[in-house]
Amino acid sequence: MDGERPRDTIPTNLRLLMVLEEVARVGVPVTPTEVNANLELPKPTIHRLFATLEEEGFLQRDMDGRTYSPGPRMRVLAASTLSSLRIRTARQAILRRMSREIGETCNIALPDRDCMVYLERVETEWPLRIQLPQGTRVPFHATASGKMYLSALAPNHLKRYIKAASLTEHTDNTITDPTTLMAELDEVRRNGYALDREEFMPDMVALAVPIMDTNERLMATLSFHAPTQRFDVARAITYLESLREAASDLSLLISSDP
Repeated sequence: MDGERPRDTIPTNLRLLMVLEEVARVGVPVTPTEVNANLELPKPTIHRLFATLEEEGFLQRDMDGRTYSPGPRMRVLAASTLSSLRIRTARQAILRRMSREIGETCNIALPDRDCMVYLERVETEWPLRIQLPQGTRVPFHATASGKMYLSALAPNHLKRYIKAASLTEHTDNTITDPTTLMAELDEVRRNGYALDREEFMPDMVALAVPIMDTNERLMATLSFHAPTQRFDVARAITYLESLREAASDLSLLISSDP
């Protein structure tokens, strides 16, 4: 909010949009009262707006019963915005550049309610490749992109997630112990990148870095994965700086003016 408009003069037809804007700006689960600290609408009004947005699927109530996060319709709206033709053309060019340099499949993934979803990908030309097509949903705890996202959560939200999550074992290397996972995420946070060491699929390694929004919050992830016949973790990390540069280019692409 820029403070130029008196809050009691917010047009009725803008109020729902401004609630969604504020929820997106904060970037963590929030209560109606916290959102209203900026909007300063009457208390019954803000609760009515939240109820409407929840009923229509733009917001959803979190496990604590008090806070709200973006719902499925808001997430679809965000993904559709990122998929606009202008952005998608430039985004594909960046992914193709990275795929050529690394020689492997590169992906952009978005966090959803309980998983990461592949928004975009450019396939390697190798005949031996791992099939995870656009729209694939992959678990947070067992993938490089998912661990990158989890590491960006506020500590209280991360603890709540790990306490409630089912840390399913996908391979012998999957981290299923909450304490071990927390230690892994601490390392991801310190390093600024995440690895998948055959944790989601046997014989596959992956490296992920964050794509940041204009508020320096994780918006999506950029990653590549490769079969262990061609890559090991040590070789994957040699491409870290190139991956970070591409992620920075993608961040600028999303935040730049048309």
